[in-house]
Amino acid sequence: MNIIVNHTSMQPIYEQISGQIKDKIIHGQLTEGANLPSVRVLARELRVSALTVKKAYDTLEKEGFIITVHGKGSFVSSANQQQMMEEKRKEVEAELEHAIRKGKSCGMDQKELVDLFYIILEEP
Repeated sequence: MNIIVNHTSMQPIYEQISGQIKDKIIHGQLTEGANLPSVRVLARELRVSALTVKKAYDTLEKEGFIITVHGKGSFVSSANQQQMMEEKRKEVEAELEHAIRKGKSCGMDQKELVDLFYIILEEP
């Protein structure tokens, strides 16, 4: 599995792992029923503790993205469309917030930002 761990990041490693797996599920790179690597295999591949990978998998399971069947492994759970849409909305919200901050830092006022937003919405 192609996951990149940044050991110098302030974000905990288990969050980096779970976030990247979640992103792959949301964007269809991992589909319903896909078998995830075992905790030990992924830990060895990423050169991190098995407990770190276990915590990432536990987080994903708690959020409903994967299911774990003891003795068989972890699998991408059936797609919960509502949950997927909420995650995508969060992404859009974060990107809009970033764009607004960037505009404000360039001296744009609220009216200019709103006008620009509507211009972009009208583009085909």
